Amino acid sequence: MSSPRRRIRPTAIGAALLAMAAVSSGARAQDTMYVAGYGGSFERLMRESVIPPFEKANNVRIEYVAGQSTATLAKLQAQRSKQEIDIAIVDDGPMYQAVQFGFCAPIQKAPVLDDIYPIAKLSEQAIAFGIGVTAPVYNTKIFKEKGLPAPASWADLGNSAYKGQVALLGAASTTGLHGLIMVARAKGGGEANIDPGFKAFKEEIRPNIVTFAPSAPKLEELLQSGEIAMTVIARSRAVALRKEGLPLEAVEPKEGAAALMVTMCPVVDSDVPAQSQKFIQHMLSPAIQKVFAKAGYGPVNRKTELSAEEKEGLAVGDEAVGKLAKIDWPVVNQHRAAWTQRWNREVER
Repeated sequence: MSSPRRRIRPTAIGAALLAMAAVSSGARAQDTMYVAGYGGSFERLMRESVIPPFEKANNVRIEYVAGQSTATLAKLQAQRSKQEIDIAIVDDGPMYQAVQFGFCAPIQKAPVLDDIYPIAKLSEQAIAFGIGVTAPVYNTKIFKEKGLPAPASWADLGNSAYKGQVALLGAASTTGLHGLIMVARAKGGGEANIDPGFKAFKEEIRPNIVTFAPSAPKLEELLQSGEIAMTVIARSRAVALRKEGLPLEAVEPKEGAAALMVTMCPVVDSDVPAQSQKFIQHMLSPAIQKVFAKAGYGPVNRKTELSAEEKEGLAVGDEAVGKLAKIDWPVVNQHRAAWTQRWNREVER
């Protein structure tokens, strides 16, 4: 397939007219930058609140290419000889793969980088612009009615008192994988020793499970209907559901809640390297960080000012961010496919 950049060529007459207009008005030709990122509500946020001010300030037109992290990573792989994407936005796990495969260019030093939490700096080529938090959540009303103890650890997912009260996502999802890793940590293992996690899921947690849901929205449906009283989801979603009237409480596990970082990198061989670096800085600026925070992404810039309501459910400040459990994705990526097969065989069968 030919490159979109090669397809976008004005006719000779159009080019001449553009040149004449530039000479007469002193205008500078407008560059086009390709940004690949998530679809859905995130795409709307980017198109409505993030991209327009950057285009206006930098005389650049941004083409947004929507897709899941795996799809964006596949595009980078397919276009290795001639990258068409200038900025890649993916989850932290796939981003470590993008860096490993050589798809990301170094991020230039800039004053804004001094204000970024260390946990957000994945490498010299990649950085997070938002922090999500994965944690166990439970229905306080049901727990009170049934006299159930409040959980305090990831290992408590296996408390026999919760039998018939729990639904989870499988390990093929990032949220489900977070659960497996954090349970392994609670049981003395971790990314480099996942066996304790599988053992706990097979012997202790599986008997408590009503179902393994196919998606996060389905988990939310089960919570709202009262069919389950406990699950593992993004903490920001728990806050949103609580605002809708559902009595949910997010757990602060003693092992820490898992950090899920939304990340970005400037892609190698970009046609607009200077604008790409400016876009990275734009995404990290306090003003844009506030936009992301309102959408449920914890700010990575310390100087982002949020109201008490805007902070709810987010990890804000050095202390809160420091309590988060950072996943060792380089290790996970080596074993993830095997873990998914093992999960399907031993746990979700």
